[in-house]
Amino acid sequence: MTFRLEARHLACERDDRWLFADLDIEVGSGEIVCIEGPNGSGKTTLLKILSGQLADYRGELYWCGSPMRQVRGDFLANLLYMGHAPGVKAALTPLENLAWYQALAGETGNENARMKALAAVGLMGFEDIPAAQLSAGQQRRIALARLELIERPLWILDEPFTAIDRDGVAEFEQRLLAHARRGGSVLLTTHHDLTPLGELRRIRLGRGAVHAGH
Repeated sequence: MTFRLEARHLACERDDRWLFADLDIEVGSGEIVCIEGPNGSGKTTLLKILSGQLADYRGELYWCGSPMRQVRGDFLANLLYMGHAPGVKAALTPLENLAWYQALAGETGNENARMKALAAVGLMGFEDIPAAQLSAGQQRRIALARLELIERPLWILDEPFTAIDRDGVAEFEQRLLAHARRGGSVLLTTHHDLTPLGELRRIRLGRGAVHAGH
């Protein structure tokens, strides 16, 4: 499947100031786009608009060339969004959290697939321990296991590397790259310096100005 998410002339105002204005963004099959900027520049707000969670903005969104309001269901069926918080249920084990994620996505799956996803993020042996007893980094890895388990071509990820150690960051960079090379796409924010990737494109937000570059 080839696809494209587009934002045209996007603008958002908060507390009597523009976070960004007249912003054009495109992300399509095989691309990794990193949204950069200082704290308060609107990175999280932008990702929530692009993922369909916020409606308080100006401009237009398009999915595969059609206005988002006409194809919202198809867009959401192809999206995997992960917010700044890991979204892990502390009372549930990693296996139970993954089953919960699948249920929210309308999938049933099976325990073997969930175990494989946990192994891919380095949580083999921790599958039956309540998440409340795991470290922040391990809880983040539970969330990242969703990417191994739930097949969606478009990933929108807000600070996915939070609490992850250096080796984990390097492994996850390769996961992003593999996803793009299979035709998927990634739109993310991060404070980490990403290893230069051929598929990586950067868009920078700034206070009072918006500019893009490679």
